[in-house]
Amino acid sequence: MSITVEEKYDSRQSTTGDNAQVTLTYIASGSDDDLAIKSAVESYAPETYDGLPMQSVQIEPISEEYWDASVRYAETTSSGGGTSGGPEPGSNEYTYSFDTMGGTQHITQSLDTVGSYADSSIPSAPDFHGAIGVSNTNGNAEVQGVDITVPIYNFSETHYLTVEQVTPEYKGTLFQLTGKVNNAAFRGLAAGECLFLGASGTLHGTESTSGGGTSEDGDWEITYRFAASPNKTGITIGSITGIAKKGWEYLWVRYADVEDTTAMVIVKKPVSVYVEKVYDDGDFAALGIGT
Repeated sequence: MSITVEEKYDSRQSTTGDNAQVTLTYIASGSDDDLAIKSAVESYAPETYDGLPMQSVQIEPISEEYWDASVRYAETTSSGGGTSGGPEPGSNEYTYSFDTMGGTQHITQSLDTVGSYADSSIPSAPDFHGAIGVSNTNGNAEVQGVDITVPIYNFSETHYLTVEQVTPEYKGTLFQLTGKVNNAAFRGLAAGECLFLGASGTLHGTESTSGGGTSEDGDWEITYRFAASPNKTGITIGSITGIAKKGWEYLWVRYADVEDTTAMVIVKKPVSVYVEKVYDDGDFAALGIGT
């Protein structure tokens, strides 16, 4: 299968002025070989864009044969490390991008049943108390539920750090914080609302050997990715009220069989709600990019 590269709809994020830069983003598919994918993206993307030369190519696997790719264009790297047209390594300058495309969640309970209609052969439509997709198989009622889009705020930040800042210990910190939620306020989000999806880094520099040793000179371009989901209180499910859930906790409903005396059928009714913690908390201050 040949490799295909397609530009994404939200591509061409750009900054003008003294720190001019452009990022083109792509979806690449057709191989699980990262080097082949990277080579295909480099060949597909233009060598320059809006007068800016290509600086870096970054790829990240989405699935077995699909990859996210981004190509950054900026002023050429100066001899002293850092970029002549970009932020100085170790400074407080960074680039930021976001989207609110949301995520998918499987739910079994509606916010409200706004209508129910029955055939003339039965007294009335059964009241399932908000349960979605109730079916009867071999005499047993089952709640199938439905997949919906829920609000998720995805954002990323690219920071420029010195070689001295990006130690093996710091890389280990990024690894350990991946898949954790904030234990304190972060970027205006309350504790429990922000999930750290991980970081990817590219070293722009040179390696030199002198005196029998090897040293690196240059700067690191590190992109940190996050997703935010709101904390909620006052949730009502069926007749159960006062439910509270943090953004990245998981809520599920237990149902029991009850008799609908009007429709004269056995229905499913929510009788208990559980909120589960599925992500550990983490101290995002350890990322070193502020709060």
